[in-house]
Amino acid sequence: LRFRARDARRRSELLERFDLCGLVYQSREMHDVVSLAVHVAPSDVPVLITGPNGSGKEKLAEIVQANSRRRDKPFVRVNAGALPDQLLEAELFGAEAGAFTGATKLRIGRFEAAHGGTLFLDEIGNLSASGQMKLLRVLQTGEFERVGSSTTRKVDVRIVSATNSDLRADIAASKFREDLYFRLNVIELAVPQLADRPEDVVPLAQHFLDLHRGDGPEVVLTPEASAVLEQQDWPGNVRELENRMQRALLVCESGRITPKDLGLDSGPAAARNRPSAPPRANALPDDAERRAIEEALLRA
Repeated sequence: LRFRARDARRRSELLERFDLCGLVYQSREMHDVVSLAVHVAPSDVPVLITGPNGSGKEKLAEIVQANSRRRDKPFVRVNAGALPDQLLEAELFGAEAGAFTGATKLRIGRFEAAHGGTLFLDEIGNLSASGQMKLLRVLQTGEFERVGSSTTRKVDVRIVSATNSDLRADIAASKFREDLYFRLNVIELAVPQLADRPEDVVPLAQHFLDLHRGDGPEVVLTPEASAVLEQQDWPGNVRELENRMQRALLVCESGRITPKDLGLDSGPAAARNRPSAPPRANALPDDAERRAIEEALLRA
Protein backbone atom coordinates (compact mmCIF):
# COMPACT_ATOMS: atom_id res chain seq x y z
CA LEU A 1 0.00 0.00 0.00
CA ARG A 2 2.87 2.35 0.85
CA PHE A 3 4.51 1.67 -2.52
CA ARG A 4 1.25 2.33 -4.38
CA ALA A 5 0.84 5.64 -2.57
CA ARG A 6 4.41 6.59 -3.46
CA ASP A 7 3.86 5.70 -7.13
CA ALA A 8 0.63 7.72 -7.20
CA ARG A 9 2.47 10.71 -5.73
CA ARG A 10 5.18 10.45 -8.37
CA ARG A 11 2.59 10.31 -11.16
CA SER A 12 0.86 13.37 -9.74
CA GLU A 13 4.13 15.30 -9.55
CA LEU A 14 4.96 14.40 -13.15
CA LEU A 15 1.51 15.51 -14.32
CA GLU A 16 1.88 18.85 -12.54
CA ARG A 17 5.23 19.59 -14.13
CA PHE A 18 4.74 18.26 -17.65
CA ASP A 19 2.15 17.92 -20.39
CA LEU A 20 1.37 14.20 -20.62
CA CYS A 21 -1.15 14.67 -23.46
CA GLY A 22 -3.91 12.83 -21.64
CA LEU A 23 -1.89 9.63 -21.17
CA VAL A 24 -3.55 7.24 -18.71
CA TYR A 25 -1.39 4.83 -16.70
CA GLN A 26 -0.73 3.56 -13.20
CA SER A 27 2.12 1.08 -13.66
CA ARG A 28 5.67 1.75 -12.58
CA GLU A 29 6.91 0.38 -15.93
CA MET A 30 5.05 3.04 -17.90
CA HIS A 31 5.99 5.73 -15.39
CA ASP A 32 9.67 5.03 -15.99
CA VAL A 33 9.25 5.37 -19.76
CA VAL A 34 7.23 8.59 -19.48
CA SER A 35 9.74 10.06 -17.02
CA LEU A 36 12.57 9.43 -19.47
CA ALA A 37 10.50 10.92 -22.33
CA VAL A 38 9.88 14.23 -20.58
CA HIS A 39 13.47 14.34 -19.34
CA VAL A 40 14.95 14.16 -22.85
CA ALA A 41 12.18 16.19 -24.52
CA PRO A 42 13.87 19.63 -24.15
CA SER A 43 16.93 18.49 -26.09
CA ASP A 44 16.98 18.13 -29.86
CA VAL A 45 18.45 14.62 -29.98
CA PRO A 46 16.68 12.00 -32.14
CA VAL A 47 14.42 9.63 -30.23
CA LEU A 48 13.56 6.07 -31.24
CA ILE A 49 10.38 4.65 -29.71
CA THR A 50 10.14 0.87 -29.74
CA GLY A 51 7.32 -1.43 -28.74
CA PRO A 52 4.62 -3.73 -30.11
CA ASN A 53 1.77 -2.56 -32.30
CA GLY A 54 -0.96 -0.72 -30.43
CA SER A 55 1.11 -0.08 -27.30
CA GLY A 56 1.03 3.72 -27.46
CA LYS A 57 4.20 4.72 -29.32
CA GLU A 58 2.56 7.66 -31.09
CA LYS A 59 1.21 9.00 -27.78
CA LEU A 60 4.74 8.94 -26.39
CA ALA A 61 5.95 10.87 -29.46
CA GLU A 62 3.28 13.49 -28.73
CA ILE A 63 4.57 13.80 -25.17
CA VAL A 64 8.13 14.36 -26.40
CA GLN A 65 6.91 17.11 -28.75
CA ALA A 66 4.63 18.73 -26.15
CA ASN A 67 7.47 19.12 -23.65
CA SER A 68 10.16 20.21 -26.09
CA ARG A 69 11.32 23.67 -27.07
CA ARG A 70 9.53 23.01 -30.36
CA ARG A 71 6.11 22.58 -28.77
CA ASP A 72 4.67 25.56 -30.65
CA LYS A 73 6.14 24.46 -33.98
CA PRO A 74 4.77 21.85 -36.42
CA PHE A 75 4.44 18.22 -35.40
CA VAL A 76 4.28 16.30 -38.67
CA ARG A 77 3.46 12.58 -38.74
CA VAL A 78 4.25 10.20 -41.57
CA ASN A 79 3.96 6.43 -41.85
CA ALA A 80 7.38 5.90 -43.38
CA GLY A 81 6.97 2.16 -43.84
CA ALA A 82 3.82 2.58 -45.93
CA LEU A 83 5.47 4.76 -48.58
CA PRO A 84 6.44 2.98 -51.83
CA ASP A 85 9.83 3.94 -53.22
CA GLN A 86 8.34 5.81 -56.17
CA LEU A 87 6.47 8.15 -53.80
CA LEU A 88 8.95 8.33 -50.95
CA GLU A 89 11.06 11.24 -52.21
CA ALA A 90 8.06 13.37 -53.18
CA GLU A 91 6.36 12.68 -49.85
CA LEU A 92 9.37 13.42 -47.67
CA PHE A 93 11.23 16.03 -49.70
CA GLY A 94 8.57 17.54 -51.99
CA ALA A 95 8.33 17.87 -55.77
CA GLU A 96 8.36 20.68 -58.27
CA ALA A 97 5.47 21.13 -60.67
CA GLY A 98 6.03 18.92 -63.71
CA ALA A 99 8.62 16.74 -61.93
CA PHE A 100 6.67 13.62 -62.87
CA THR A 101 3.38 12.64 -64.46
CA GLY A 102 0.51 14.07 -62.46
CA ALA A 103 2.64 16.64 -60.62
CA THR A 104 0.70 19.71 -61.75
CA LYS A 105 1.70 21.95 -58.86
CA LEU A 106 4.43 22.41 -56.30
CA ARG A 107 4.32 19.86 -53.49
CA ILE A 108 5.89 20.66 -50.13
CA GLY A 109 7.46 17.60 -48.51
CA ARG A 110 7.12 16.49 -44.91
CA PHE A 111 10.61 17.72 -43.99
CA GLU A 112 9.83 21.23 -45.16
CA ALA A 113 6.42 21.13 -43.49
CA ALA A 114 8.09 20.20 -40.20
CA HIS A 115 10.76 22.92 -40.38
CA GLY A 116 11.44 24.24 -36.89
CA GLY A 117 9.39 21.45 -35.35
CA THR A 118 9.32 17.67 -35.07
CA LEU A 119 8.94 14.99 -37.74
CA PHE A 120 7.48 11.70 -36.45
CA LEU A 121 8.48 8.78 -38.67
CA ASP A 122 6.30 5.80 -37.78
CA GLU A 123 7.03 2.19 -38.82
CA ILE A 124 10.61 3.14 -39.64
CA GLY A 125 11.62 -0.53 -39.60
CA ASN A 126 9.55 -1.17 -42.76
CA LEU A 127 11.43 1.41 -44.82
CA SER A 128 13.02 -0.06 -47.96
CA ALA A 129 16.79 -0.13 -48.50
CA SER A 130 16.49 2.72 -50.99
CA GLY A 131 14.33 4.71 -48.57
CA GLN A 132 16.83 4.14 -45.76
CA MET A 133 19.67 5.50 -47.90
CA LYS A 134 17.72 8.64 -48.85
CA LEU A 135 16.68 9.26 -45.27
CA LEU A 136 20.22 8.82 -43.98
CA ARG A 137 21.55 11.60 -46.18
CA VAL A 138 19.11 14.22 -44.93
CA LEU A 139 19.69 13.14 -41.31
CA GLN A 140 23.44 13.56 -41.75
CA THR A 141 23.38 16.96 -43.43
CA GLY A 142 19.88 18.38 -42.98
CA GLU A 143 19.95 18.99 -46.74
CA PHE A 144 17.81 17.66 -49.59
CA GLU A 145 16.43 18.54 -53.01
CA ARG A 146 12.84 18.45 -54.11
CA VAL A 147 12.07 15.99 -56.88
CA GLY A 148 12.68 17.83 -60.18
CA SER A 149 14.86 20.51 -58.59
CA SER A 150 18.64 20.98 -58.32
CA THR A 151 18.35 23.54 -55.53
CA THR A 152 19.62 22.22 -52.21
CA ARG A 153 17.43 23.10 -49.25
CA LYS A 154 18.21 22.89 -45.56
CA VAL A 155 15.79 22.27 -42.72
CA ASP A 156 15.89 22.31 -38.94
CA VAL A 157 13.85 19.29 -37.85
CA ARG A 158 13.93 17.04 -34.82
CA ILE A 159 13.38 13.37 -35.67
CA VAL A 160 11.27 11.07 -33.52
CA SER A 161 10.82 7.63 -35.03
CA ALA A 162 8.96 4.50 -33.99
CA THR A 163 9.02 0.82 -34.84
CA ASN A 164 7.64 -2.52 -33.69
CA SER A 165 10.60 -4.31 -35.32
CA ASP A 166 13.76 -5.55 -33.64
CA LEU A 167 16.12 -3.28 -35.53
CA ARG A 168 19.22 -4.94 -34.07
CA ALA A 169 18.08 -8.27 -35.50
CA ASP A 170 17.28 -6.54 -38.80
CA ILE A 171 20.80 -5.10 -38.88
CA ALA A 172 22.26 -8.56 -38.32
CA ALA A 173 20.10 -9.86 -41.17
CA SER A 174 21.19 -6.94 -43.43
CA LYS A 175 17.63 -5.60 -43.56
CA PHE A 176 18.35 -2.29 -41.84
CA ARG A 177 21.33 0.05 -42.11
CA GLU A 178 23.46 0.20 -38.98
CA ASP A 179 24.53 3.80 -39.66
CA LEU A 180 20.87 4.88 -39.95
CA TYR A 181 20.05 3.03 -36.73
CA PHE A 182 22.68 4.96 -34.80
CA ARG A 183 21.42 8.23 -36.29
CA LEU A 184 17.89 7.48 -35.12
CA ASN A 185 18.64 5.84 -31.80
CA VAL A 186 20.36 8.44 -29.65
CA ILE A 187 17.66 7.92 -27.01
CA GLU A 188 15.46 4.82 -27.03
CA LEU A 189 12.07 4.75 -25.32
CA ALA A 190 10.89 1.14 -25.01
CA VAL A 191 7.12 0.97 -24.48
CA PRO A 192 6.13 -2.23 -22.65
CA GLN A 193 3.29 -4.35 -23.95
CA LEU A 194 0.01 -4.10 -22.04
CA ALA A 195 0.35 -7.65 -20.70
CA ASP A 196 3.46 -6.52 -18.78
CA ARG A 197 1.60 -3.66 -17.04
CA PRO A 198 -1.73 -5.10 -15.89
CA GLU A 199 -2.25 -2.16 -13.48
CA ASP A 200 -2.97 0.00 -16.52
CA VAL A 201 -5.76 -2.15 -17.99
CA VAL A 202 -8.75 -1.07 -15.90
CA PRO A 203 -7.87 2.68 -15.79
CA LEU A 204 -7.41 2.62 -19.56
CA ALA A 205 -10.67 0.72 -20.06
CA GLN A 206 -12.64 3.25 -18.00
CA HIS A 207 -10.91 6.09 -19.85
CA PHE A 208 -12.01 4.67 -23.20
CA LEU A 209 -15.58 4.24 -21.93
CA ASP A 210 -15.66 7.90 -20.89
CA LEU A 211 -14.06 8.97 -24.16
CA HIS A 212 -16.40 7.12 -26.50
CA ARG A 213 -19.71 7.57 -24.69
CA GLY A 214 -19.66 11.23 -25.70
CA ASP A 215 -22.59 13.08 -24.15
CA GLY A 216 -24.29 9.86 -23.11
CA PRO A 217 -24.86 8.76 -19.50
CA GLU A 218 -21.97 7.55 -17.39
CA VAL A 219 -20.93 3.93 -17.97
CA VAL A 220 -18.84 2.01 -15.44
CA LEU A 221 -17.13 -1.35 -15.24
CA THR A 222 -18.46 -3.91 -12.78
CA PRO A 223 -15.84 -5.58 -10.55
CA GLU A 224 -16.42 -8.82 -12.45
CA ALA A 225 -15.73 -7.13 -15.78
CA SER A 226 -12.59 -5.51 -14.39
CA ALA A 227 -11.33 -8.90 -13.23
CA VAL A 228 -11.91 -10.40 -16.69
CA LEU A 229 -10.06 -7.52 -18.35
CA GLU A 230 -7.05 -7.96 -16.08
CA GLN A 231 -6.85 -11.66 -16.93
CA GLN A 232 -6.44 -11.13 -20.68
CA ASP A 233 -3.16 -11.24 -22.58
CA TRP A 234 -4.10 -8.33 -24.91
CA PRO A 235 -1.94 -9.26 -27.92
CA GLY A 236 -3.27 -6.12 -29.64
CA ASN A 237 -2.30 -4.01 -26.62
CA VAL A 238 -3.97 -0.66 -25.90
CA ARG A 239 -5.57 -0.49 -29.35
CA GLU A 240 -7.29 -3.84 -28.82
CA LEU A 241 -8.52 -2.73 -25.40
CA GLU A 242 -10.00 0.45 -26.87
CA ASN A 243 -11.82 -1.54 -29.56
CA ARG A 244 -13.19 -3.89 -26.91
CA MET A 245 -14.55 -0.96 -24.90
CA GLN A 246 -16.26 0.47 -27.95
CA ARG A 247 -17.98 -2.88 -28.46
CA ALA A 248 -19.02 -3.01 -24.81
CA LEU A 249 -20.61 0.44 -25.10
CA LEU A 250 -22.72 -0.76 -28.01
CA VAL A 251 -24.11 -3.85 -26.30
CA CYS A 252 -24.35 -2.53 -22.72
CA GLU A 253 -27.96 -1.93 -21.63
CA SER A 254 -27.70 -0.91 -17.98
CA GLY A 255 -24.85 1.63 -17.79
CA ARG A 256 -22.73 -1.06 -16.16
CA ILE A 257 -20.30 -3.10 -18.24
CA THR A 258 -20.52 -6.80 -17.34
CA PRO A 259 -18.27 -9.67 -18.49
CA LYS A 260 -20.95 -10.63 -21.03
CA ASP A 261 -20.76 -7.17 -22.61
CA LEU A 262 -17.02 -7.59 -23.17
CA GLY A 263 -17.39 -10.73 -25.29
CA LEU A 264 -14.20 -12.15 -23.80
CA ASP A 265 -13.35 -15.56 -22.40
CA SER A 266 -12.80 -15.43 -18.64
CA GLY A 267 -9.94 -16.90 -16.67
CA PRO A 268 -6.18 -16.87 -17.22
CA ALA A 269 -6.18 -20.18 -19.09
CA ALA A 270 -8.84 -18.97 -21.48
CA ALA A 271 -6.90 -15.75 -22.04
CA ARG A 272 -3.71 -17.66 -22.86
CA ASN A 273 -5.57 -19.98 -25.21
CA ARG A 274 -7.44 -17.23 -27.00
CA PRO A 275 -6.88 -17.69 -30.76
CA SER A 276 -4.67 -15.10 -32.36
CA ALA A 277 -6.32 -15.32 -35.78
CA PRO A 278 -8.90 -12.63 -36.56
CA PRO A 279 -12.59 -13.58 -36.59
CA ARG A 280 -14.12 -14.59 -39.88
CA ALA A 281 -15.16 -11.59 -41.93
CA ASN A 282 -18.69 -12.95 -42.34
CA ALA A 283 -19.23 -13.58 -38.63
CA LEU A 284 -22.59 -12.16 -37.56
CA PRO A 285 -23.37 -10.44 -34.23
CA ASP A 286 -25.86 -11.95 -31.85
CA ASP A 287 -29.37 -10.46 -31.55
CA ALA A 288 -28.55 -8.12 -28.66
CA GLU A 289 -25.44 -6.81 -30.36
CA ARG A 290 -27.29 -6.44 -33.67
CA ARG A 291 -30.05 -4.36 -32.00
CA ALA A 292 -27.47 -2.18 -30.27
CA ILE A 293 -25.60 -1.56 -33.53
CA GLU A 294 -28.82 -0.73 -35.39
CA GLU A 295 -29.89 1.69 -32.68
CA ALA A 296 -26.46 3.37 -32.71
CA LEU A 297 -26.65 3.76 -36.49
CA LEU A 298 -30.10 5.30 -36.25
CA ARG A 299 -28.92 7.77 -33.58
CA ALA A 300 -25.96 8.77 -35.74
